[in-house]
Amino acid sequence: MFQLDLKSRTSIYEQVVDNIKELILADVLSAEEKLPSVRELSKTLTVNPNTIQKAYRELEYQGFIYTVAGLGTFVSKAVDKEVDVRRVGEVTEELRRGIRELGFLGLTQEQISMLLKDLLEERGDLR
Repeated sequence: MFQLDLKSRTSIYEQVVDNIKELILADVLSAEEKLPSVRELSKTLTVNPNTIQKAYRELEYQGFIYTVAGLGTFVSKAVDKEVDVRRVGEVTEELRRGIRELGFLGLTQEQISMLLKDLLEERGDLR
């Protein structure tokens, strides 16, 4: 599914969260698809099951997945997600810092706009 960077400053559970979100956003994991159980994924990644459980809880809190008792954990439909205003603010601030850094690297406002436009087109639909 994905690999973890054990030398990264990012915690393992955050890497799991980020990787699963990337797979969902890239449509590698589609809506209603069943995810591996906590035990299966912890064995695959050779990490503590509590780490995977924490990652799944965070993904569920963010609306990316949901759990059905006795059946497993599944990818949520895009329409099922509520907008997390706090997270939107965090991502907006990350974008703001990134745009500022691109300016420091010498890109003009027009070049930055084109880069953002290209990235949005790469993304395809905006869901």
